[in-house]
Amino acid sequence: MSTLGDESDPDAFARSRARVYGLFAAVFDGDVETLREAIDDDAFARLAETLPGEVDLGPLDGTFDHEALAFAYDNLFVVPGEHYVPPFASAHATTPSKSFESPSAYHDAGTAGELLGDSAARLSQLYARTGFEPGRGDGVPDHLAAIFEFQQALCTHEAALDDDTAALDGLLSLQRSVFGELAWLDAFDTAVQKRDSAVGVFATLSRLARIFVAWDARESPAAVSDSETPASPDHTAEPSDEHDHPTKTTNDS
Repeated sequence: MSTLGDESDPDAFARSRARVYGLFAAVFDGDVETLREAIDDDAFARLAETLPGEVDLGPLDGTFDHEALAFAYDNLFVVPGEHYVPPFASAHATTPSKSFESPSAYHDAGTAGELLGDSAARLSQLYARTGFEPGRGDGVPDHLAAIFEFQQALCTHEAALDDDTAALDGLLSLQRSVFGELAWLDAFDTAVQKRDSAVGVFATLSRLARIFVAWDARESPAAVSDSETPASPDHTAEPSDEHDHPTKTTNDS
């Protein structure tokens, strides 16, 4: 994967953004083969050089085989326990959802943090508007991997447009909506920093993803002004260990 490329070439820039979102979609879906290849290829180092600020990439310098990365991913994002961080937006909401009743035994009815909450409903509606069907995220619409995959698809479509102003405006509007649905990424990253303190691979990648999304929301063609920065209706906070969790299944993508 190259850096984000020349912003003066809209199509190339959109393709570069799509590649970054696709890479993060793979990372947070537990695709450790893609992660291992990206680390070996210095893809994250090149991305970090493009973005403002500094990210400590030291944890990526270690020698991690497929099994070690898979274990680290499952320990953080799949298996409930002291290190678990739910990788889906509903778990980080601070107000109870209205649209769904959580099916999880790990969630108390009437409290925030339910699986398949309002954010899942909103994202399902966004996906339906474009005919998008997530291949990542274990069937959870507001899983971080699914949201990144959707933004990847929107950027890819943007790069393929031929002077269709109306279609471009619609795509950029959808991308801005996605930025709003990623408002919980700050709370997610804060939790990952605390709970991946030992190895640090996913703490590094979470911080890099957070910085990239914030940068993209400011600098991409879909950027919004400070006065109109989109935000999810669900305010965010660090999740408790009792928040419910999706069961990991095999990804067909």
